[in-house]
Amino acid sequence: MAYSIDLSGRVAFITGASSGLGAQFARTLSRAGAAVVLASRRTDKLKELRAQIEAEGGDAHVVQLDVTDIASIRAAVARAETEVGSIDILVNNSGVSTTQRLQDVGEEDYDFIFGTNVRGAFFVAQEVGKRMLARARGAAPGTYTGGRIINIASMAGLKVLPQIGVYCMSKAAVVQMTRAMALEWGRFGINVNAICPGYIDTEINHHHWQTEQGQKLVNMLPRKRVGQPQDLDAILVMLASSQSHFVNGAVIAADDGFAV
Repeated sequence: MAYSIDLSGRVAFITGASSGLGAQFARTLSRAGAAVVLASRRTDKLKELRAQIEAEGGDAHVVQLDVTDIASIRAAVARAETEVGSIDILVNNSGVSTTQRLQDVGEEDYDFIFGTNVRGAFFVAQEVGKRMLARARGAAPGTYTGGRIINIASMAGLKVLPQIGVYCMSKAAVVQMTRAMALEWGRFGINVNAICPGYIDTEINHHHWQTEQGQKLVNMLPRKRVGQPQDLDAILVMLASSQSHFVNGAVIAADDGFAV
């Protein structure tokens, strides 16, 4: 007997959806039946992705979002709920990094990483979470109470790596943020979990794996390979679904065993 997960009738809001994992997450949730709201600063890329999803028969919408701007977060979430409906699933994916040794990190570098990865992720989740809480309390309309928040952390939040120390610190904060939200919001039916991807081959870093430095890194990995974006599909869909009702505050490593 086949087992399937159907997200029909659900609305999913995906940040950082213009490329890489965010675009893959949007395609995956759409194929599972959800209406997807594509959010990022670069709306030209979002419109291309929307066209691809719609060509497959999916339902996709575009909103501009700068996660470092609280007003932008509020406006994007409000527009999404006005145009599409109450957000049932948040994939909190926006993230940035720099490569440098700790002694070379400047104030601007630090603020750049923490501003997006921690502050931005928190206030996006807070804005969506407030609306989920209001529905759960009966203070806002919506046929589906509770919700699913999926924070995209990193195996770098579980294992310290050289030259991206501040990024590691920021993703460790996302892990603890996930647990804090799960603790406070779980009793309202809002499940908050984190995925910690390992090294994934995307269009952003694809060229790196062909370089000498990239090959050295690949050879250090447990099975001497990097992952593909679709390797996260099953975890994502499970966490977004009603079937994950007993999974709350989980921090799931999807890194081929690198952080072990």
